[in-house]
Amino acid sequence: MAERRHSFGPFVLDTGRGLLQRDGKSVAVSGRALAILEALLEAEGETVPKAGLLERGWPGTIVEEGNLTVQIAALRKALGPAPDGREWITTVPRLGYRLPRPNGSLAEAQDDLPSKPTLAILPFAVIGTDSEQEYFADGVVEEIITALSRFRRFSVVACNSAFTYKGRVLDVRQVAKELGVRYVLEGGIRRSGNRLRITTQLIDCASGTHLWASTFDGSLDDVFDFQDRITESVATLVEPHIQAAEIERSRRERPGSVAVYDTYLSVVPKILAESEEANAEADALLARGLTLDPDNALLLAHAAWVLEHRITMGWPSLGPDDRERCYGFARRGLVRAAGDPTVMAHCAMALIQVARKYDWGMAVLTAALEANPNNMQVVTAAGVANLHCGSVADALALFHRARRLSPRDPFAHISLCGTAHAQMILGNYEEALTSAAQAIAVNPNFDATYWMLISANAHLGRMEESRRFLDELRRISPGVTVARIQAGQPAKDPTRLAAILEGLRIAGLPED
Repeated sequence: MAERRHSFGPFVLDTGRGLLQRDGKSVAVSGRALAILEALLEAEGETVPKAGLLERGWPGTIVEEGNLTVQIAALRKALGPAPDGREWITTVPRLGYRLPRPNGSLAEAQDDLPSKPTLAILPFAVIGTDSEQEYFADGVVEEIITALSRFRRFSVVACNSAFTYKGRVLDVRQVAKELGVRYVLEGGIRRSGNRLRITTQLIDCASGTHLWASTFDGSLDDVFDFQDRITESVATLVEPHIQAAEIERSRRERPGSVAVYDTYLSVVPKILAESEEANAEADALLARGLTLDPDNALLLAHAAWVLEHRITMGWPSLGPDDRERCYGFARRGLVRAAGDPTVMAHCAMALIQVARKYDWGMAVLTAALEANPNNMQVVTAAGVANLHCGSVADALALFHRARRLSPRDPFAHISLCGTAHAQMILGNYEEALTSAAQAIAVNPNFDATYWMLISANAHLGRMEESRRFLDELRRISPGVTVARIQAGQPAKDPTRLAAILEGLRIAGLPED
């Protein structure tokens, strides 16, 4: 192997001399530890699998994984804490280890060190001795693990690791420490006659707080349908609760952090605030995050989403090239999406709503929906896309699925407003008002909901109500006009927007 010198922080590793120095002074570590450290440095911030590190430390020899653990512990002790107080070497649960990029700034090191949240689904406890219940409980857990593994916002511990805890009395904090997880989903199953009851609860292991709990009842006659329903429901409900907990964790523990993951967590509430000001703040945060990691697919997708939403709502531009920037972020995000359905969905919406690449956007959304049919952001985006470019019946079905699976999802106002839009297309103005009223109860700041309320009331001749909602729209979106709204919407099929625009005109919204 050629002689190389690696620098990181105050350290220099001289492979030719087999020497590690800190501020010019030698650090005592074994030859195997040096070989492992070199492998981590060569990876330039990427995770190195345990098998690769074992081969590097013990070439051509089969040894137990515990030997690697001992050497990593020795390295950590020798290196001491990083400038921010964390370990230099980070454990990536179930995969291996990594070390911040050589010569990276402290901001880059902070970005590299906090990993995305990790979840363990523990074997469900079975009340009684019925082996059929046990098989059913194990099957449910395996199905839930598979379903949740489709989400990219967090990692899920594999079945073989989680099932080592089967039949044991557990302290979730100890489980969290052993598996390297932040969250645990546990449950129990009880049979009464021909009925089965499953209870589930999601726990934040750091605090011991119960984030969510639910009970499912079903019949042994439809046991497989029951299993599918549990899997589907848990998968759709767990993800938003983990995201909400992570947002709160970032606010509490790392306020103002420049780390990429914290940037993402800071941006989401600003997008959901549905205001011009918060949207502009999100754009600025994402710009800062992308200077640290310009190829991060998650940040690129959210940057596209922020601008797409701004353009779609008809809000004032942030710059002369908002559309070009949005399209550019979407293209780059798709190149780096690596199959992430959420990234694909946000980028696809930018293609449809802003770039008017309708067929391309629909194809991406179809693939995203196939990759994770339980991701509510993907389901909702597919519904909106069908409103403009596909089947109105399919749009209604997707919005119904979103509300049925996750009625309290942070994006519920979009699916409810989308339902109102579909009913406007069909000429069902009373039904449109019902859905729009539900949407405004969830989020009173969503411009599009007011479009539906103004227009549907105008078509029904309820001008006082229509103008009352028009006043509200002008309050939250000063300077709004029919032309501004129309310019932000897809134009593949103008009839999809015709009834809404006509109702806005009847109510007295200026054309220009």
